[in-house]
Amino acid sequence: MDLALAGKAAIVTGATGGIGRATALRLAREGMDVALTGRSAERLAALHDEIIAGGGRAVAIAADLRKPEAAGGVVATAVAALGRLDLLVNCAGATKRGDVLALDEADWTDGFALKFFGTVRMVRAAWPHLREAAGGIVTVAGNGGRTGDRDFAIGGSVNAALGLLTKALADRGIADGVRVNTVNPGIVETDRYRVRLARLMTETGLSEQDAAARMRATHRVARFARPEEVADLIAVMASPRLAHLNGAIVDLDGGETRAL
Repeated sequence: MDLALAGKAAIVTGATGGIGRATALRLAREGMDVALTGRSAERLAALHDEIIAGGGRAVAIAADLRKPEAAGGVVATAVAALGRLDLLVNCAGATKRGDVLALDEADWTDGFALKFFGTVRMVRAAWPHLREAAGGIVTVAGNGGRTGDRDFAIGGSVNAALGLLTKALADRGIADGVRVNTVNPGIVETDRYRVRLARLMTETGLSEQDAAARMRATHRVARFARPEEVADLIAVMASPRLAHLNGAIVDLDGGETRAL
């Protein structure tokens, strides 16, 4: 199915990570021009070159979105390079895991600084351009925002806040012609997953296969998602073919979230 994204332009934050990288590649294959942003200039350059080699168009913008001034610069650079902005995909941000009572002020501040406030600032900077293009926003949050976990208090709180932000922005977007939606993945097989798996293997002495099986059993799923699956959903949600999709928070977790 043609998603009618060719010729449009997107910014993907967190483009050096698993989901962000997969999303940038997916949108480029759909014919979108893509502005890539993240903190590692080297990894951005490699992704940029991969997109160009595949016949796409991209610009790499190294930035730390924890800094208040960064978002405006990213958007301005992207629009100057690509000529327009139709889509913002917020993928940046990872939070510290740990017992809820052991996490300190710095952990909480850092957790919100990138994934939540970085998203807020990117939205504010991008909104005028998205309004002009009748474009959209897709944010990657996580199903931890819908369930309580004593070892994922920061991440869960940030994801819950992003869900509420989605609803508020979607309400504003009705008047401005901007669609705002969110994806809630469960565990995705990225570098972060592999770090957790290695930690479990160290703590338990389990083999990689047995440790992975234990994680799946704990989360009550048959398998975990691949980054490309999240990217596919983002592309579909961004498509004008789903022009009536606004304010949606879509779980992509293999059925892990069993609440309404």
